Amino acid sequence: MTTLPAPSLTNSLNIAARAVGASKIYGSGDGEVRALDNVDVSFEKGKFTAIMGPSGSGKSTLMHCVAGLDSLTTGSVFISDTNLSSLNDKQLTELRRKKVGFIFQAFNLIPTLSAEENIMLPLTLGRSKGDRTWIDGVIDTISLRDRLKHRPSELSGGQQQRVAIARALASQPDIIFADEPTGNLDSKTGSEVLTFMRRAVSDLGQTIVMVTHDAVAASYADRIVFLADGKIAGEMFSPTAQKVLDYLKHLGE
Repeated sequence: MTTLPAPSLTNSLNIAARAVGASKIYGSGDGEVRALDNVDVSFEKGKFTAIMGPSGSGKSTLMHCVAGLDSLTTGSVFISDTNLSSLNDKQLTELRRKKVGFIFQAFNLIPTLSAEENIMLPLTLGRSKGDRTWIDGVIDTISLRDRLKHRPSELSGGQQQRVAIARALASQPDIIFADEPTGNLDSKTGSEVLTFMRRAVSDLGQTIVMVTHDAVAASYADRIVFLADGKIAGEMFSPTAQKVLDYLKHLGE
């Protein structure tokens, strides 16, 4: 595998999010743990990026910090050109609602709301109706038109995750973060969900960053960023599952 340098951080025009000198340290002295160690990484607009690495490599910490769900010990994180460290709690909450979408392993749907109400929830909370043409396109892309009035308990796991993806897409965020989005799904359903995520990037122009341990899931991405011991260990473009497995074996060694 060829390891290529990260895109230049000086040209932010095509960058949806980036971390500069990002370190996250837990504890101190002999008990100090560097979950992230001076990481520079950027995520291009309109691309599907996977983050992979061994357990404890820092991949989830990186995603949580770049998404504004956790703060860095040192360094900076930008969503577009906004430095997250310059925001107060209210501003950070507002940015996450308007510019960031989230897809979680556990779906996190509201059980008393219909699929459509769950999809519209971020917009409802922001007192916005959104772009109806865009929302209809999202619903059609993920093939949920005939399930909109159903509650989560009336949907399969794959359908629930598709609702969660549509919810993340509804407000046309600058970037979507997905944390092991197929972790609770069987392989067939997981493949369907990943295909919908791939289409969200290819057909709708969205930007997705996904943490995964699954080589097959990562093969849907345009690019993979590998982490080891809190540092960038390499990246891969146009991945295949076999190339990913081979590189992960190399990382393990």
